[in-house]
Amino acid sequence: QVQLVESGGGLVQAGGSLRLSCKAASERTFSSYAMGWFRQAPGKEREFVARISGRGGTNYVDSVKGRFTIARDNAKNTVYLQMNSLKPEDTAVYYCAADEPPYIGVVNTTTAYGSWGQGTQVTVSS
Repeated sequence: QVQLVESGGGLVQAGGSLRLSCKAASERTFSSYAMGWFRQAPGKEREFVARISGRGGTNYVDSVKGRFTIARDNAKNTVYLQMNSLKPEDTAVYYCAADEPPYIGVVNTTTAYGSWGQGTQVTVSS
């Protein structure tokens, strides 16, 4: 298990940018975790946004490709989500999550991740 704390959410106008951070605390080396970002809008299921492996390989949901960038700093035990060109439909609570070895789940599903942060609200106004 790893403890995750997100920060960086807020209110932004459409077209603006935000950077979310997720700080991890664990006895296991942070680079051994694959890290994901998910989001959940009111009345909707939690959906996959992006994932980054320990070596830096990335995956994104199609709706954020070209706008969002996931990155990690293993020395700081932190994963980031840079969100540009934000749209009102990006409004949601954003969660970071950790997937530890042996990475047997499907990477864009919530069940692949064993640890979750508390979430941070992102609101994009039109």
